[in-house]
Parts: sequence; structure tokens; C-alpha cells
Amino acid sequence: MAGLDDIDVALCEYTEKLTRAPSSVGPDDMAALRVVGLDDQGISSATQVVAYFNYINRIAEGLGVAKEDWLDHDGTHAGA
Repeated sequence: MAGLDDIDVALCEYTEKLTRAPSSVGPDDMAALRVVGLDDQGISSATQVVAYFNYINRIAEGLGVAKEDWLDHDGTHAGA
């Protein structure tokens, strides 16, 4: 992931795993986050943010909430 530091890369990898395969997250994932400098509070905060966004996105998708007009079809910011 070009341009990202080690912490950001580790957080992106953790976020993807927690989102796509939450039951596969385990001690090795926590260890990988600690290696790049996150402590228990940082890991907890990251996990809560990821879980919240996954939760709220599933609520919106489940209820058929339309995407905001300022988002492109793939969910990115229009014009970005």
C-alpha cells in the first residue's frame, strides 16, 4: 500500500479481516497491531470504529437506504 506507514497498513489489513471474516480474527492479529505500536486502548478503539461502520452500513443496506448524491456508484466521493 503505497504511501502508507506501517501502522496504517496494519490497520487496513485488520479492518479488512474484521469486516470480511470476523470469526477468523484472533491473537495473531492483535500481536500484529502491537508490533506496529498500538496498545490495548488503540486496538480497542480501532475495533470499535470498524465494528460501528460495519454495523451502520449493514443497517443502511438492510433497510435499502439510498446512497448520498455526493457519492459515486462505488461509494467514493464524487470528483475525488
